[in-house]
Amino acid sequence: MQEQTAGQRKQRRNARMLGKLVMVAVLMFGFGYSLVPLYKKICEITGINVLAVQETVDVKPANTQVDTSRTITVEFDANTTGPWRFKPVVASLEVHPGEMAQVVYEVVNTQDRAMEAQAIPSYAPIEAGQYFRKLECFCFKQQTLGPKESRQMPVSFYIDPSLPKNVKTITLSYTFFEVGLKGKSS
Repeated sequence: MQEQTAGQRKQRRNARMLGKLVMVAVLMFGFGYSLVPLYKKICEITGINVLAVQETVDVKPANTQVDTSRTITVEFDANTTGPWRFKPVVASLEVHPGEMAQVVYEVVNTQDRAMEAQAIPSYAPIEAGQYFRKLECFCFKQQTLGPKESRQMPVSFYIDPSLPKNVKTITLSYTFFEVGLKGKSS
């Protein structure tokens, strides 16, 4: 009889332990679930949540690096040595030194074969090249164009505010040329 009672006591202890473990699991789930709204509320109160600020306030901070006292005209030019059409979408842009800008060049492979090409930039006046900062450019790597493929390729840039004051116009010119002879027999 004592064995049965010891077995029953063990069973009750196991059932209590299981109940406690289930309760701990439920409490842990509830705590984890409540953390998201709790975190948002704490961040709103303390003002440290960057995401909540962006959701409620749509104000763009002013870029203090932009020199609004000057305007530079950037002219875009395209030269090709190969069987394609290559040109900028716009002929020129007016930008302030330090201001981010983007221009798009279009290229069309007129051949029935894939071609690899590369664009090489040049600047006028020559000294402007050291102040012309490209962040994204199709000229950074070779381009593979499929047969009859057309593509728009962006150039993101800014003009360094330390550009000499006498420079009012910069010409960015690209020469686009074939670098591989894919599809041709030697």
